[in-house]
Amino acid sequence: MPQQDGVLVLCKPKGITSAACIGKVKWAFGQKKIGHAGTLDPMATGVLLVLLGQATKISGHLMEQGEKTYSGLIRLGVVTDTWDAEGAVVEEHPVVGVTQETVQEAMQELVGTYAQEVPAYSAAKHQGKPLYELARKGLETPIKKKEITVFRGEAELVGPSLVRFRATCSSGTYIRSLAHSLGKRLGCGAMLEELTREYSHPFGLDKAHHLEALLGNAEAFTASILGIAEALPGRHKVCVAGEEAARVKNGMPLAYNAAVSGPFQPGRQALLMNGETPLALVEAAMLQNNEAWAVVRGLWTL
Repeated sequence: MPQQDGVLVLCKPKGITSAACIGKVKWAFGQKKIGHAGTLDPMATGVLLVLLGQATKISGHLMEQGEKTYSGLIRLGVVTDTWDAEGAVVEEHPVVGVTQETVQEAMQELVGTYAQEVPAYSAAKHQGKPLYELARKGLETPIKKKEITVFRGEAELVGPSLVRFRATCSSGTYIRSLAHSLGKRLGCGAMLEELTREYSHPFGLDKAHHLEALLGNAEAFTASILGIAEALPGRHKVCVAGEEAARVKNGMPLAYNAAVSGPFQPGRQALLMNGETPLALVEAAMLQNNEAWAVVRGLWTL
């Protein structure tokens, strides 16, 4: 099959890595240029954005700007070395005095922008090596933190030691860390037991296709691919053609036209289109004292 250009929204099944999902699509449909935006752990299910062809160039833009929503279950009273159900149990504690009110209060304390502790079993690097390599060898792993934002969080006690939750957060947030932090605040420890990604900007589960339903069905695969422009719905779109399109393909800036794009705002982002074909991601900038669209990332097919 020819190389496709666009976004495939998958519903990742449980028990398989994100990389393995990508591999199955790659080999089933001969897609040499393929990637994804936002890794899901093997135990997790839900929205996985598969980027094909020229769409691989927008991975960073999707990762930087997109909110993600997760739901799942947190087991109280149990702590594992991976902070989820995949790991070995390292602590067990009685769950005492935990109520619906204390669970929701603890969840609300996790809403905001702050430095989140990165799990020892993660792909975060230390001196060029993933932390999980050090952890698996029994070596000490340094405590690393990264700034994240939890925009919204809800939690409900659904059993003596089980919490159902939903959280909307910035890209790069470790949901295992949220579960671990919730357990600390409740004083009994906790681990992530089940996880589903319901939304990865700008797509939800309603747009997701099951992997097994696509494999072996080339027609369904091609019909499921969404255009690059659909993955960047909030971008102002500017249509160009002829000489202007040629300039863009050479990486040259274009004059900013306020009559078409409105008042000039430095840093404003847009998508240049040649008909239905995305040409480039651009940003409004002053270049040699002139208002212009500067090419940030070319998207045309060579």
